[in-house]
Formats: sequence, C-alpha cells, structure tokens
Amino acid sequence: MIRLKFAYFANKFGKNKYFIDRTNTLVKSNSLCLINVMQYSLKSNVCSNKDLHVPVMAQEVLTYIAPSPGKTYIDMTFGAGGHATKLLEHSPDIKIFALDRDPLGYECAKQLSQRYPGQVIPLLGKFSELPQLLEPYNIKENSIDGILFDFGCSSMQFDTASRGFSLSKDGPLDMRMDGFRCPKQLTAADVLERATAEDLTRIIKVYGQEKRAKKIARAIIDARYMFRKLETTKELAQLIESTLDGEIRRDSLGRFSHSATKTFQALRIFVNNELNEINYGILLAQIYLKLSGCLITISFHSLEDTIVKRHISGNITDNVANAVALKYAHYGKTFDKDEFERLTKIPWKMMHKHVLIPTAEEIETNPRSRSAKLRAIMKVK
Repeated sequence: MIRLKFAYFANKFGKNKYFIDRTNTLVKSNSLCLINVMQYSLKSNVCSNKDLHVPVMAQEVLTYIAPSPGKTYIDMTFGAGGHATKLLEHSPDIKIFALDRDPLGYECAKQLSQRYPGQVIPLLGKFSELPQLLEPYNIKENSIDGILFDFGCSSMQFDTASRGFSLSKDGPLDMRMDGFRCPKQLTAADVLERATAEDLTRIIKVYGQEKRAKKIARAIIDARYMFRKLETTKELAQLIESTLDGEIRRDSLGRFSHSATKTFQALRIFVNNELNEINYGILLAQIYLKLSGCLITISFHSLEDTIVKRHISGNITDNVANAVALKYAHYGKTFDKDEFERLTKIPWKMMHKHVLIPTAEEIETNPRSRSAKLRAIMKVK
C-alpha cells in the first residue's frame, strides 16, 4: 500500500543539480538564493515596482497613525515600502525608521532613504534586534509616536521562487526570511530532514492549523526513508497533494486553495520563529512608544491575531492564550498593592470598537489583503 501510495510521487522525485549532499546543500542553496535575490532586486528593480507597493489597508493606517510634521515612526515590516511611502506622501516632514529582517527589504529602504535623506533610516534585523539597531541613533524609551506591524511574508518573498515561500513557484525549500544573512539557520528542508514524525505533526498542526497534520507528517517521514529528503517546494506540494488524494479546499473568497498551503505556512512560521518575534516585537513597541502613541498591527491568520489580542487584553503572563480574563488572576495573594495595580492595569486602549477588515473594493483590487485584520491601539501605560 505504501509503495502504491508513493508511486505517483516517486516518478516526479528526480535529482536536482543544486542539492547533492549536506555540505553542498547549504553552500549551493545559499548562493543560489543570494544570486537570485540580487538579480531580482537589481535587474528587475523590484523596489520601484509599483505592483509590490500596494500596501494593505493603507487608508486605515493613515487614519489612525495620523502622521504629522516633526514626529517619528517605526515601520517594523518595511518590505517594499508601501506603507512608509504613503506616510511620507501624506506628511513629508516626518522621520521613519524602516526595519526589515530581509536584506532585500533593507535594500528597498535604502533606496527610499535616497529620496528622503535624513527622514528614512534603514535598519536590517528582526523585531528582537530593534534595541541594538536603535542604539546608534540615541533613541530612548517612550520617544516614538507610532509603530506599524504588517505581519507575514511580503510579495517580494512570495514572488521569488528561490526563496521557497510559494508552493506555486518551484524552488529550494528554504523559507528563511533572512536566510543568507544567517547561513547557519535551519531551512525548511533541514526541518523536514531531521524532525521526527511527532515533531512534524505538532509543527504542522499548531502553526498551520492543519487537521490532517499526522497523515502529512507520516507521508513526509516515509518519503524521507523510501526515497530521499525533500528539497524543493514542488516536491513537497506534490507529496501533500497525493497524500490527501487531491482533497479540494477553498479559501475565504471561495477560490480553490492548494492542500499544501497550511503546511507551507507552518514550516515558514517555525523556521523564522515568527510568533515569538511578534510577541517580543509588541513588547518592544510598548517600551518605545510615547504615552498616547499609536500601535497598528495587520495580521493575516488567527495565530498572529491571537498574540495581538492577548497584548490588548493585558494577558501576556501565560504561555498560551487564557480564556479567563486577567482581572480574575489571583495576584493579590502574592504581590503588594502597587505591584498588583501595575500587573493588572492594561497598557493599551483600542482606538476603534471592532477589528477592521479590508473593504470589498480593496479585496477585488488586491486579493492578498483578503484575510487581513487591522487593530489600532493607543499606549496608555
């Protein structure tokens, strides 16, 4: 049964010239990725490509951040600079620290800084590296007027096959947002090669919210031992498709969705430690924002949004989301009055009543915005 099950997959599991052994995999996949990204940036001039500058829910971002002359902002997910450009066009006399962990995003920030010298400061690093990156600029706590997060992958990352983010474009199973900046970081292929069936099941189930996680994980392990390790996005997508017997799925717009989509999401989140970075990034936002400063988050799936909601409610003391509100926690038995009030006072205030979603018109013109959820909150503590 197992051999029959993998017959289709085995026929398509040919050798790839870029991957021979463990040593060459790292060297060649990294160099391939770097070369392709450089070509994508320089030859295609991706940073000036208007199609990649379509920011999600830009009008809502402008409404709540309300940029005004002399103020300072941090774009924590610069990407191609869509949101930052909108802010600068709305109010030219502002300063923006443009952070991105992807060197390609950093290059785009440097290009924008040439158009706005002294106003756009490019920063290369993860959310957790923000304090070290801001230190040379003498940025103190409680000094920033607004901070923006636009979580998930950028269009540049999805559209570059050699980055390995898209299952519709064949390329190496990399998925590292800053991979060639951190060459020792595990790739998605490394995870699939080394993880046990139990670990893979948990990764796919928790980070991908995939109901068939155990079946997919078992198929990956079987393929690993019966053939060889998975190395390309096409191989993984075909394996999952054949494992789930061509199961038909649809997205929130009723369009066909590939059966491997959730597994790709899970691997990407795991490889890049995205949820921990998001959690720490929001903690840093609270430190650097002024009182009454604005924090805007744009999330694209429930895992991201859950972390944001926990911070808004003040419930960040548990490892997992807690259904019991923080006001019912028994801190009074452990802490004195001042410490009790500090722990139970929520540092954020919502700037709107309900979560905001894109309009039907925006979804029509920019389908990638369809699952976006925007929350704007004000620092009150």
